Amino acid sequence: MMQAADRETAPAPSGHAPAPARRRDMSRLARGLSFRNISAIYVFVVIFVVFAIWVPDTFLSGDTWRAMISAQAVTAMLAIGLVIALSAGAFDLSIGASLGFGEILVAWLLAKRGVPMVPAIALTILGGALVGLLNGLLIVRARIDSFIATLGMSSILLAMIAWISSSQQIIGLSNSFQKIGTTQIFGLTLPVYLMLGVALIAWYVLEWTPIGRHVYATGGNTEAARLAGVRTGAVVVVALLACGAIAAFSGLLVSSALGTGDPTIGPGYLLPAFSAAFLGSTQFRGGRFNVWGTVLAVYVLATGVKGLQLAGAPIWIPDLFNGVALLLAVGLAKYQGTARRAGAVNRLLRRGKG
Repeated sequence: MMQAADRETAPAPSGHAPAPARRRDMSRLARGLSFRNISAIYVFVVIFVVFAIWVPDTFLSGDTWRAMISAQAVTAMLAIGLVIALSAGAFDLSIGASLGFGEILVAWLLAKRGVPMVPAIALTILGGALVGLLNGLLIVRARIDSFIATLGMSSILLAMIAWISSSQQIIGLSNSFQKIGTTQIFGLTLPVYLMLGVALIAWYVLEWTPIGRHVYATGGNTEAARLAGVRTGAVVVVALLACGAIAAFSGLLVSSALGTGDPTIGPGYLLPAFSAAFLGSTQFRGGRFNVWGTVLAVYVLATGVKGLQLAGAPIWIPDLFNGVALLLAVGLAKYQGTARRAGAVNRLLRRGKG
């Protein structure tokens, strides 16, 4: 009798989650879809609609999109390398010059020194890693601020580029090397897939390994990370080494795509990479540098620039667009960081009153 009564009074099983759990799920969903968390996606939608109406014949062309995706692969790869350095708290202002150094070095090795393609590629990536290592040692051992150390390194690299190339384009690269930058798979060039491969590796290391946790801890609060047992100096050096290697790899892809080594190419990539990295930090992770937010930011910015170019905007529009985007992205990232800290303080105060 008692068991029967218990069965009658017990709540009927339901396929729905309890109300508090549903509210938590809805709250998480709302935060995930909020403008603050995925603003770049909403901005992309607006840009797409505007230019689809304004210049539909060219903007909606499949050839336009395939060309843009392929053209931005190197910028995205360079920005991923920058994300690694920024996540460790180091501002690598030499990253554009590192790309140019990789581009000229591989062309010089191939065309001037007759080095076979595979060793030339390996030596170029090794050269970029060495640049990153020197940057790291200047910051960690010589205790030079990362802005100053990498700015000085940028000037040194530009001098080396001019010396190696005699300020002239290096031509005569082999067809097999040029195929790396021009081979198409499903309408997209090979660098797009190489960029995605680098992105996957960087994302996995940063998000799912102890190394990544140490990188974020060092960039978030170096002193606290050091007290917690993190070898912060080694983290900064390794992060900059990886950044330099990726920058040099990006440079050799540029050289392969162009079929030449151009000594003027590198610096032009600096501003787009920083704009994408900071805009990307406002996506998905609430003010934290991350790989996929950065890749998304690269293509959102590129879509805006391409739309303006197709609409007949002046040639200086890309510089203006990237500069404004960098200022807005840095401001938004600072705002998100301040809001996050304020929220943490409020939660602690409420907990103390309780």
